[in-house]
Amino acid sequence: MRKNNHNHKKPNNGTKPIHIEFSHSTASAVAIAGSFNDWRPEPAQLVAKGKWAKELMLPPGTYEYLFVADGTWVPDPRAREAVPNPFGGVNSLLTVTE
Repeated sequence: MRKNNHNHKKPNNGTKPIHIEFSHSTASAVAIAGSFNDWRPEPAQLVAKGKWAKELMLPPGTYEYLFVADGTWVPDPRAREAVPNPFGGVNSLLTVTE
């Protein structure tokens, strides 16, 4: 039987590749932190002037997250959903489906 290398539904034990982008025209450093990494900021990569990106491998589920731009925690303006956080702001919501 030949292995299908085009099946992207369940790579790496059920995790899926998730691409997240964030635009900030003046940031010199951007990271992403959320419930998927115990809120520890992981650096994002500068992919174009003012455009940052991060590839995550996540199992199906719902995750809260924020970007950290030059030390300031900010929600994702492109997120479709957000939930209140205990600090009086909102966390962006990301749902990874099966």
